[in-house]
Amino acid sequence: MIHNYRWRLELADGEAQYEGLEKRLADGPAISVPTISLEGDANGAPHPEPDAYATRFSGRYLHRTIEGGIGHNLPQEAPQSFADAVLEVGGGG
Repeated sequence: MIHNYRWRLELADGEAQYEGLEKRLADGPAISVPTISLEGDANGAPHPEPDAYATRFSGRYLHRTIEGGIGHNLPQEAPQSFADAVLEVGGGG
């Protein structure tokens, strides 16, 4: 697991046998289904800003930052906000 973080931070090389798959994933098609991305306001993990990946979505796309000291386990730390987002993207909220 720690290697994954090092790799994502570009502090370590990835697995050479997966380079082709990584490139295909990076070049993948736009996501066309309705999508909401969620981010906790206290998520200390390194990640890009939502605007950096918003163009990956060709369907309806929204981003929500969940406030209140929420980390990156939103279903556990903010279950109501998480459920509300699932319902909203599914058309039930």
